Amino acid sequence: MATTFIDKARISVKAGNGGNGSVSFHREKYVAAGGPDGGDGGAGGHIILQVDDNLSTLMDFRYKRKYVADNGADGQGKRKSGRDGKSLIIRVPRGTLVRDLETNEIIQDMSGDEPFILCRGGKGGWGNAHFATPTRQAPRFAKSGLPGEGFEVVLELKLLADVGLVGFPNVGKSTLLSVVSRANPKIANYHFTTLYPNLGVVYVDSGASFVMADIPGIIEGASEGAGLGHEFLRHIDRCRLLVHVVDVSGSEGRDPVADFDAINQELAQYSPELAKRPQIVAANKTDVMEDDSLLNALRAHVEALGWPLYTISAAAHQGTRELVFAVANRLQELPPVAVYSPEFVKRPPKVDMSQPLEITVEDGVYLVEGPWLQRLMANTNFSDYESRNWFDKMLRESGLFDRLEAMGIKDGDLVSLYNLEFEYQH
Repeated sequence: MATTFIDKARISVKAGNGGNGSVSFHREKYVAAGGPDGGDGGAGGHIILQVDDNLSTLMDFRYKRKYVADNGADGQGKRKSGRDGKSLIIRVPRGTLVRDLETNEIIQDMSGDEPFILCRGGKGGWGNAHFATPTRQAPRFAKSGLPGEGFEVVLELKLLADVGLVGFPNVGKSTLLSVVSRANPKIANYHFTTLYPNLGVVYVDSGASFVMADIPGIIEGASEGAGLGHEFLRHIDRCRLLVHVVDVSGSEGRDPVADFDAINQELAQYSPELAKRPQIVAANKTDVMEDDSLLNALRAHVEALGWPLYTISAAAHQGTRELVFAVANRLQELPPVAVYSPEFVKRPPKVDMSQPLEITVEDGVYLVEGPWLQRLMANTNFSDYESRNWFDKMLRESGLFDRLEAMGIKDGDLVSLYNLEFEYQH
């Protein structure tokens, strides 16, 4: 059965929620006034992305689209903190771009070996032992855990190859890859033999090597969605060098110059920057060439554009070694494979403050709780000055401070918002 190549997938990811804190008091026969001993809730598990070089497609995400990490366990008595939720590791092929579904901005380029925390688990709630002070010796309250982060993301695979083979279908790209590397692409004499990209490592005599990708044949109109080619143009985005394979045999009645220009036009329509990528032209099937006028016309056309041309026969293993050396030498002059910088900036959540917060007073502490406050706190970076100001602004707009003053709060009274406690100042 043929393998289906999947290079784009949409998934939903959700980190674990933090566990709730415990309300408990130490009770032992011979221990007087044991005091509060409720433990904190455990932290929720993260969603972590990890590169796996055994994967070459996003096929797994075709069947499973929702990924949820474990929640933290609730705290217990005897100051026992809840167990942290187990993080969920999602393995992706090297070269996978992670984009925010809503904005299409890049969150992370999974090209290195370091794991990436995509969603952070919620912090565990404090147990009542956390609230004990010399003047508040028996707090009868604890805090709920905070929710974990969640995203809708798009995974997009862009191959990490130094060299991309481009050209019309059936011009010999797969044969060339099989000859110069240890790759084993499917090869036959019909159009669209290659239904998914193939990667091969090409070793040069000096011990150097580079990665070459055989991209499915591009046809005219591919950049507008015709045929299969447009689905795979993204895989040459990172390539430092393009090897443009052109059939000069004349066996199919094609014009090499027209073919060369048509492919470059498709590249330009897909990405003007890609069309400027350095090229080496490989005039293929010279062993069955009946008329060298086609080759001469292509050579004149290509060299006028400033690109070098090499004559080869991939099937007969003629000229391929010279081509490999030319590619290796050219790569030494070019910058490394592109790695995309993150663009995504986490935006403040849309908070529906229509539901009133619950305010209770326990042992002189004003306890504030509510679902939207949980979400607000889970998305606030309290170590950042601007985030703290935004958080304060949201609380004021909600009318919380007006309600607290109506209840008689005074300067210096304690306010407790989940795992945040502060002295009220008017």
